[in-house]
Amino acid sequence: MNINCEKELTLAVISGKWKMIILWYLGNEGTKRFNELRSLIPDITQRMLTNQLRELERDLIIHREVYPVVPPKVEYSLTEHGKSLLPILGAMYQWGKSYMKVMQKHDKKMGCCRPSNEKKIPHYLGVNKK
Repeated sequence: MNINCEKELTLAVISGKWKMIILWYLGNEGTKRFNELRSLIPDITQRMLTNQLRELERDLIIHREVYPVVPPKVEYSLTEHGKSLLPILGAMYQWGKSYMKVMQKHDKKMGCCRPSNEKKIPHYLGVNKK
C-alpha cells in the first residue's frame, strides 16, 4: 500500500467494516476474549473477526495476550496507540449521530424516505436507541 500522508495512514489503519466497532468495544468495555467479541458483534464471521484482529495487532493498535493454559485463553486489549484513537472514534460517532438527524429532517421536509432495502444502523453502534 502506498501511503502519501498522515490522513491516508490513519484511514488505512482503521478502515475495514468491523475495525471501528472492535475498537469501540475494546475501548469502552475493556479487554475481551475472541468469543466475547463475536457475541457483541453478531453479524461478523469468525474468519472476518480473526482477520480484523490480526490486522489491528499488526498495526500495533491492539495487544493479543495468549495464556499458557488448556484450553487456550487469548485476550485482546487496546495498546496506548489504540487508546489514542478513542477520541477520534467518539468524534466520528457524534458526527454520525448529528448527520443522521440532519438527514431525517431533510427527508421529512422533502416528503421522501430512504429505500426499504437500505440497511439499518447496527444496534451495537448505539445510534438506534432513543
